[in-house]
Amino acid sequence: MYENLTRFVKKLVPRKVFNFFQPAYHFALAILGSLLYRNPGRDIFVIGITGTKGKTTTVELVSAILEEAGYKTAIASTLRFKIGIETQRNLYKMTMPGRFVIQKFIREAVKASCDYAIIEMTSEGAKQYRHKFLNMNSLIFTNITPEHLESHGSYEAYLAAKLSIAKELERSSKPQKTIIVNVDSEESEKFLAIRGVQKITYRLEDAKPFDLSSDNSKITFEDREITTSLPGEFNVYNILAAASFARTQNIDVGVIKRAIERFKGVAGRMEETIIKDEDENIIPLPFKVIVDYAHTEDSLRKVYGVYTDKRKICVLGSCGGGRDKWKRPLMGKVADENCDEIILTNEDPYDEDPKLIILDVASGIKNKEPKVIIDRREAIREAISKAGFGDIVIVTGKGTDPYIMGPNGTKQPWSDLQVAEEELAKVYKK
Repeated sequence: MYENLTRFVKKLVPRKVFNFFQPAYHFALAILGSLLYRNPGRDIFVIGITGTKGKTTTVELVSAILEEAGYKTAIASTLRFKIGIETQRNLYKMTMPGRFVIQKFIREAVKASCDYAIIEMTSEGAKQYRHKFLNMNSLIFTNITPEHLESHGSYEAYLAAKLSIAKELERSSKPQKTIIVNVDSEESEKFLAIRGVQKITYRLEDAKPFDLSSDNSKITFEDREITTSLPGEFNVYNILAAASFARTQNIDVGVIKRAIERFKGVAGRMEETIIKDEDENIIPLPFKVIVDYAHTEDSLRKVYGVYTDKRKICVLGSCGGGRDKWKRPLMGKVADENCDEIILTNEDPYDEDPKLIILDVASGIKNKEPKVIIDRREAIREAISKAGFGDIVIVTGKGTDPYIMGPNGTKQPWSDLQVAEEELAKVYKK
């Protein structure tokens, strides 16, 4: 309803006028939400997690460590809303929903006697002032690479939106505030420049010696060896971020190790499909099918890089319609450089023609002949049919997204994982 009204207003009001008044409207909503829910961030330890990649996994890791230490947590992320043991999927198609959702969530966390509220914070949310008046205690900065450039207008504006989250920590009324920063990332010095907060840093070097594999990896944290099922170097950074925060809370390294070793991963992030027989026994498959949210050039390269020793059949989402058109050929280029077979398919076209989006992605593919299958289920089915023993099928772009977004706000219910498991079952479940 709200989205339809917004589209209607945009058609009636000149763009310059709409853009001029929109920030004031969002700021007013931020103030009103804080007043309506009586500034709930004052009554709970609030952790913000921001960056381009790794936010959702870091949110879940922080929660897992805190719960292992005996604390009660609340989560607001791209993936879900959780208060204590109660959880529900985030169906908003946005990480930081508007119209008071975040303030209401924090108030409910306070009512449920949660010790910590862990909030994934985005540049889009900051652009609409949804990070305002949350009264953060701590902020974790994971990394930054270009994203949402069409929405923000430039990389500089995107960076400024991220930095505004750090500056909101600076303005928080909490007496003791901490920022945890990945100093291997570009722009880390800008996040460390904020005043009046304790500054904690981490880098990949802190996890050495480590041994990374696509199944189980071993890393080191404060001289303790930790085994994790999370694959890839990027997950080492996520673990370091969460563990570094946990140490600011005086959580013992043994508790951190136990939590990470028990942590089984995050839905839609390097998630492996599983099919079972009638007796609920897992059916062994000759190859793996992985579903991942990767939707930027950098995250796609990191996912593919985990499986350098395997033949890869890649189902590449064609990037959301109406946004970040600059990255489409780059996504194709990454697939060209890393995949043995490429299948280009529909993702979230919104009001764009999906065929034209796919052509943009295909323009970056110079050395292979991608197969174009608009229907996403058919594309996944085709990838499975091409996989042989020891291969890996990698389906990227949507992760746990519950809908394929079409023209005029239409939503087609969707799950990459469910579709992949259904197609596998047709072949291997007798």
